[in-house]
Amino acid sequence: MSGVLTWPHAPTPPLVSERMRRLQESHHGMWNYVTYRDAIGLLGLDPAAIYPAGSTRLDPTEWADLGWLTCFSGPPPATIEAMRAAVAPESLNHYTPDLIDPLREAAAALLGRRRGPGFEVVGTEGAQAGIALALMAAVDPGDEVIISDPGYFHVPSAIIAAGGTPVAVAIGPSTGHRLDPDAVEAAITSRTRAICLVDPLNPYGTVQTPDELAALARLADRHGLLLVHDVTHAPLAIDPGSSFHATTTLELTDKAVAVLSMSHCWGMAGARLGFLAGAPGFVRACLQLKAALTRLNTNLISQHGALAALRDEAYLPSVEGIVRRNLRLLEDALARIDGVGLAVRPERGLACAVDVAGAGISAQELTVALFARRVAVYPADGLGEAAALSAVRLNLSRPDEWALGHLTEVLEDAISEAASRRWREPVALLLEGKGTERAARLAAVVREGVG
Repeated sequence: MSGVLTWPHAPTPPLVSERMRRLQESHHGMWNYVTYRDAIGLLGLDPAAIYPAGSTRLDPTEWADLGWLTCFSGPPPATIEAMRAAVAPESLNHYTPDLIDPLREAAAALLGRRRGPGFEVVGTEGAQAGIALALMAAVDPGDEVIISDPGYFHVPSAIIAAGGTPVAVAIGPSTGHRLDPDAVEAAITSRTRAICLVDPLNPYGTVQTPDELAALARLADRHGLLLVHDVTHAPLAIDPGSSFHATTTLELTDKAVAVLSMSHCWGMAGARLGFLAGAPGFVRACLQLKAALTRLNTNLISQHGALAALRDEAYLPSVEGIVRRNLRLLEDALARIDGVGLAVRPERGLACAVDVAGAGISAQELTVALFARRVAVYPADGLGEAAALSAVRLNLSRPDEWALGHLTEVLEDAISEAASRRWREPVALLLEGKGTERAARLAAVVREGVG
């Protein structure tokens, strides 16, 4: 039996809601976009051997896993010690608070604002739950939510699950690979209910400027829109001169909420812990919604681990050094290969995007060729339309030099294999098998040849 990650695409069952049907028909739904796990079938590999006992982790001694966006340099040792110390019956045999008070205070400090009458923090199961709860609390069926293209996988799915409609605003070189407030304003209609901003942007690692954040906050205030600001990747600085500000710290509107997770920068994805912060009335309403869905609490053992992580002042600088080293290794390798390069140099976070359009191949073909060489990356069709076939996303947080070194050794050969058209028809058929209109369009482009 294969694990959940390699389950095949399944038809929509008859007893589902309209929003579930919309999600399953969308290219944003899980299994509807291409990941490196699709390469397992194309390569004739055994899923049970790659993911034994239903695991979701590639063996790091055999695979250069650059796909998952969790910090492979984390979590901090202090986190493990704190969680072990917290393993006791009283941590498990009752319903715990969403956040213990010291962690609530630490999260507020990380977001740059003190708790008070205008600002509060609640605990969620990662940033994804924070985004989903905020949208479910604000969005009615038929409402529109503005997002960036490309952007984070989860946001469009969360909008659809809330009953809303994602409205994509394209970003690219002309916008500095950031969300342009003027383009956002042009996309606002009478049905617009919210704006979702992922900052630093997944996959590019670019950061909105203070002026852009202020403009977006004023737009939200003027039009009565919820502004969801996901700053999950922001604590890690790749460019030492970069900085980040959550819109909630600007205090230009009470309609902004900030979302942050321990999953990515601190390598605690399995702990499922994040924060939703903003006006007390709204975030406490989200907590009511959370209680209705999954109960009030988040895991108390994870909370103690998160508090230890946030108090570890040496951890983030250490990871920043690893990410910068890996980025240099990648840049050196890309400089030796024609037709590929960084889409833009990342400023913050732990990821980057490599543009392969100049090599005349699709990101999906390269993904398969790299997986055949035990390198896992994500193509960008799950992140939106603008870079769907042209970009692959790489995680730069592996502490061992082997992973990035292995990528640089096999990259040119993988590009050559992709350019040989070996994977063109298999990838086109794979896309068509996703069953969405967008995937069929991408399949046609792949079959004709990219570039």
